[in-house]
Amino acid sequence: MNKRLFDLLAASAGLLMLAPLLLIIALWIKLDSPGPVLFRQKRVGQRGVIFDILKFRTMVDAAAPASLLTIGNDRRITRAGRFLRRHKLDELPQLINVICGAMSLVGPRPEVPRYVASYSPEVRALVLSVKPGITDWASICYKDENAILARSANPEQAYLEAVMPAKLAFNLRYVRERSFWTDLRIILSTLAALLR
Repeated sequence: MNKRLFDLLAASAGLLMLAPLLLIIALWIKLDSPGPVLFRQKRVGQRGVIFDILKFRTMVDAAAPASLLTIGNDRRITRAGRFLRRHKLDELPQLINVICGAMSLVGPRPEVPRYVASYSPEVRALVLSVKPGITDWASICYKDENAILARSANPEQAYLEAVMPAKLAFNLRYVRERSFWTDLRIILSTLAALLR
């Protein structure tokens, strides 16, 4: 209950304070390329419930889904999208997901159903026992994930065999040790990483 209250207050305050920036970003996206401002994608939430994660659109509208992963200098990414992705500004609409209750500020990053299907039953049960979050330790440690995968001959295989297991290890540790103070540390670490 305390976590949900903190999420509601912090996400609402964040949306209010960031409203001018959000409007500027939305206008930039509309002027940069045709299509909607927001991008929606199915992700797996708490207890396996599927929800639509919200992001600012960073690719050309109706981009061919060649891969669930966006690697390096993907030609589908727009000019505005490159800047938004580099500075993680495309993630800001997820504050709406937090207010609606599908996500938390801090928690394991939600995955697409295809990748969650590869979790072992034990890992799936534990990771999906909490709400997914906008940020977590894995997001901080793998903030350059796209650049890492771009160096692989088979990015999806590299993700499934190396990156995803490492991120899941962070997720499992978070679920077992989570607390308000852990969440606060992750939030502050995320802000520090963004400023750097």
